Amino acid sequence: MDQILIIEDDTGLNQGLCRALKSGERQVFSCLNLKTAREQLLCGKVSLVLLDINLPDGNGLDFLQELKTADPMLPVILLTANDTDMDIVAGLEQGADDYITKPFSLAVLRARVNTQLRKHGRDGRPGPWKNGRYVFDFEKMQFWADSRAVELSKTEQKLLRLLVENRGRAMSRTALIDRIWTDGAEYVDENALSVTVKRLRDKLGAQEDIQTVYGIGYIWVKEHE
Repeated sequence: MDQILIIEDDTGLNQGLCRALKSGERQVFSCLNLKTAREQLLCGKVSLVLLDINLPDGNGLDFLQELKTADPMLPVILLTANDTDMDIVAGLEQGADDYITKPFSLAVLRARVNTQLRKHGRDGRPGPWKNGRYVFDFEKMQFWADSRAVELSKTEQKLLRLLVENRGRAMSRTALIDRIWTDGAEYVDENALSVTVKRLRDKLGAQEDIQTVYGIGYIWVKEHE
């Protein structure tokens, strides 16, 4: 069940948003300030946040950064009376997934919310893999390590996916080469795999997670998840 967190200090608008978004498949939690929002977030995972920029106890853009640092994949839609280009750009550059300026149609807001929920794994596709320092979304080709976005080549993505999906199990060099380089090349220098592994380790800071199994190949060390 989707869980939406609304952070809006206008009581009337807050209540209207709750009525508009609540359904049998969706829970809605509302807060009037950042203090209550932080307390609510400690109670459990939310699927999407509607965030007002101007709040009585802080700036919504600062809280946006806080949310995205904790979970880069959490969709956040900004609610704002500020409609200048500078305000919009600032919100998007700080990680907002969408924005809507007041006053707005509740039907439009519902459509925007539904779009973000679909985009973030609510349409039957596998969601991102999260564990400790990492968030890997193989479907969208987006990767984070320590809340830092990491750009990976297609070859590095293939290697990472194979290692993560088989974590805790050593994969042979031959198997990795056969499954990564599938372009019909008759011969692939084994050094290409070593170089790709090194680049992936360096980009993710995953020297402890991607380990060499001498005489066999490589393993993503499985920890408690």
